[in-house]
Order: sequence, then structure tokens, then C-alpha cells
Amino acid sequence: MDNALAGIRILDMTHVQAGPTASQLLAWLGADVIKFEPPTGDITRGQLRDVPGVDSLYFTMLNCNKRSITVNMKSAAGKAVFEGLLQECDVVMENFGPGVLDRLGYNWESIHAKNPSIIMASIKGFGSTGPYAEFKAYENVAQAMGGSMSTTGFNDGPPLVTGAQIGDSGTGLHLAIGILAALQARHRTGRGQFVEVAMMDAVMNLCRVKFRDHQRLTRGPLPEYSVSTADCDAAPRSGNDSGGGQLGNAIRCKPGGANDYIYVVVQEVVWEALARRIGGDALVQDPRFSTLAERRKNQSQMWQLLESFAAQYTKRELMALLNQLDVPCGPIMSTHDLAQDEHVRLRDMYVPLDHPERGSWHNVGMPIKLSNNRVEITRSPLLGEHTEEILKEVLQWSPETIERHRQEGAFTK
Repeated sequence: MDNALAGIRILDMTHVQAGPTASQLLAWLGADVIKFEPPTGDITRGQLRDVPGVDSLYFTMLNCNKRSITVNMKSAAGKAVFEGLLQECDVVMENFGPGVLDRLGYNWESIHAKNPSIIMASIKGFGSTGPYAEFKAYENVAQAMGGSMSTTGFNDGPPLVTGAQIGDSGTGLHLAIGILAALQARHRTGRGQFVEVAMMDAVMNLCRVKFRDHQRLTRGPLPEYSVSTADCDAAPRSGNDSGGGQLGNAIRCKPGGANDYIYVVVQEVVWEALARRIGGDALVQDPRFSTLAERRKNQSQMWQLLESFAAQYTKRELMALLNQLDVPCGPIMSTHDLAQDEHVRLRDMYVPLDHPERGSWHNVGMPIKLSNNRVEITRSPLLGEHTEEILKEVLQWSPETIERHRQEGAFTK
């Protein structure tokens, strides 16, 4: 099997979440990803540990299918390792704070001069240009500044962060797309280029429908929202409204626990069948709900009727019933629900793995399915586990050369 990115080698200097998300996806597409770590390792190896002295789940879940080499970039010998690997790799990735690589002497211009065909991929909170360029960012900062928080939650409450890591993992997805585009361009031109994704920019892109609504507000209120938008100058917090052309909301089911809800989209084409199932001909003929415009106007009452009906069923029972009527819907799935779900397991989206120190654990699987890509998901590397292997295989160094660089402070493992 010739996997999609077979033959592509990536020097991955990224850490924490955004960059490792991108490089792990590329590894799952068949690339050889060399995780280039300082002697202390990626900081997430020690963050949120659940087993003392063992790499955390934070690290293991973002660094599968990679090889680890430890290099001290503050030593001349370590820089020699780095520069040797630059000559043998197709892509170098980094997500350091502003100016870190520049201070080491490796900005894009110098890296490009050393290897004109290499692609350099960079993640920054706010990019390398603009008045925010020097600011640091984290997941929730990106959500705050990219438009997500202001549009999440309910209008009578504070702005909220989303549970999905759109600032970090969302940025990683964008970077992976940029890298693939740059590889395709290099196939035509033979030259590498600089690829940059700012976390703030990525969040804005994921919030594009909110900017749709922002501009629609200049022409009047937005009737699909359950709250008044008459005096809004910005897209409102949408609660559980679908925010689209069709009405949607989360409906509580029995037994009434924290996640005993189902999300229901009331399409115009399914309303008659749904109304008949809930309230018979009387509801079908009720003038409050006879048209989409009327249902929008009276959606609070419509949701109350649906919730009274839903109280008879569990979320799974109601999903089965509504699917018989072709009503788009889905139960609110907790992490526990998903970890036990047959559909999730059948699609290899919750994958069991073994780790030499941690033992058994599960990772979220590869969401991109290719018919001719069958990369088995393997565990994350121990710190520096592949240092000698990479130096021998990629740089073709002899044991004597490796030992000399070790003595000169290039690496400790």
C-alpha cells in the first residue's frame, strides 16, 4: 500500500496542541514525522498527568505515529543536527513564541537559503504581521479574539468558550491544509514556501456564518433566532438556535440528566409529519405553525410542545422515532456515550493502544478516510526514543559521530 504521504519527511518542532494536531494528521496520512524536542521534551509530556512519572494523555493523544529525537539547540553541536535534518526533510514545522527561532538564527529566509525546496510551516497566535503579532495566545484567547466567544452561550449570560478546541486543533487542521497545498505547489515548481496560520485567523474562518449574520443585520432583524436581534450591531449569542435557514434546538428527554437532550432540526418538509406525530391533525392545522415564518415567530411555543412530547422518551428512543419521520436529529453525546458507541468503534474513531509505561489507553482516531491509505495508529514516542535511529537512518551518521555530538552537548538521549 502506497499511503498518501509516503516519502514525505517532516521535522516537527511544534509542541502543546495546535502544531502536534497537524503533524499527527500528516503522520496518519503516511508522512515520516520526526518530533524534534529539547532535552526536557514537549511541555505536555508532564501536564495533567494521571500516572506519576509517565507521559500524560495530553501528550500521547497528540503525538502518535511520530519518532522522537532530543536536541539541544543552544549548543553548536545541536544546531549541526538541526541543519543536517533540514537538508533531509520536506517540511519543518514550528509554533514557538514570537521571535524564538529568529533569536536562534533560523528565520524563514535563513532556512530557505539552506534548503530552497523545504516548506516551513508556522503557527502563531496572531501571525507575523499586524499590531497583535508580538502577543501570546492560548486556546481560549483565540476563541475570544476570533469571534467565537461573543457568539456562544445565551444572550442573558456571559460569553462562553466552546468545548471543541477550535483555537488549537482548529488551527492545526488549517496548517495541515496549507502544508499539503505547499507540497503540491513544490511538485510543480521545485521550491518550498512559508506557510503561516494564525490562531485568531483560523477561529474567524470557523465563525464565518457569524460574519454572514453580522452583515445581514444591516438589513433588518434575523428571524431565525429565538431572541430579538432588532437592536443588535453584532451577531448575537445563539444559544442552541440552529442559526440557519431551518429551526433547530436542543430538546430535553427523560430521565432529565445533564446530557439527556436531543438536537432536532425542524425542516419545512418534515413539519407536517412531525406535527401529526406530536399532536395529530389539530397541530398540523394550528395557524401558529402553518408556515415557516409563523413557526419562527412562535418557535418558543413550538419547542415547548416538542419538549412535552420528548419527555416520554430517552434521547436514543426519540432519535429512532424521529429518524422514521426523516427528521434530522441527534442525541447530545457525552464523552462516555461516545467512548461506548458502536458506530464510533466501527469507524475506528476511538482506538485502543498500548504504551510501554502507561499501559492501555484510547485515542481519537483518524477522521479523514482515504480508500488507499491504511496507516495503523501507533503509540506516541518516549522522549528521545528514536534519537540514534534518526541520526543513523536519516543523516547516516556513524556511532562515532553520534557519540562525538553527544559529548559536545547536542543531545542527552
